[in-house]
Amino acid sequence: MSLVRPRAASRRGNREEGEKPFWISFSDLMTALMVLFLVALTVALLAITHDISEAERQKVEQAQEISAFLARLQAQVEQFPGVRLRGNVIDFGDRARFDSNSHKLSDSQAALLRSFVPAVLELARDPLGEKWLKRIVVEGFADARGGYLHNLDLSLRRSERVMCALLLPASGPEALAEADRRQVRELFLVSGASFNALKSSAEESRRIELRLEFREPDEVPVLRADSGIEADLRCPLDRP
Repeated sequence: MSLVRPRAASRRGNREEGEKPFWISFSDLMTALMVLFLVALTVALLAITHDISEAERQKVEQAQEISAFLARLQAQVEQFPGVRLRGNVIDFGDRARFDSNSHKLSDSQAALLRSFVPAVLELARDPLGEKWLKRIVVEGFADARGGYLHNLDLSLRRSERVMCALLLPASGPEALAEADRRQVRELFLVSGASFNALKSSAEESRRIELRLEFREPDEVPVLRADSGIEADLRCPLDRP
């Protein structure tokens, strides 16, 4: 009897070993899938965090370099009494006010603009200006007297009058060079605000401002080729 029992136990052991499954269990499979999911999630989070960090770095760099550009512009503005820099807006104050219901500039006002703008253009051509300065908007404003559409047209005419003062041929030391006039055509836009931005008095409201707009960190500068535009000899506002 003692010889038979060990052989029976040996047969049972061989059968149990043969019945063991080859494939991994379902729980082991789920564990492996969970590990893979966590690894993929970690990689994705790291990539997102890197992108956010790079975007934040670019934003900080943008703010610092635009601040440096505006500091240099402030130094230029201080050479023109009565002109102020408010954030990214150049305010000419009393030196570029308009008479009621008029878009005319006096000779002294036009001379001031032709003397001031080349200093801005010089900064626009330096590395920080070329990197960040997108455009300069000439904004005209009106007081509250009259209808909205009338004042919208009047404020647009005031900004257009500034462009005429800059682009038309002029005599004297303040006349813009041809290269500066070309850059004005490429960089400047006109806008009219009607009476949507009133000052404390009607006289202060009848004004023009230059508003500087800057690029976003991921914005690619648009290269503008010189189209050889024919020079203007007369302001359209003065045509009969």
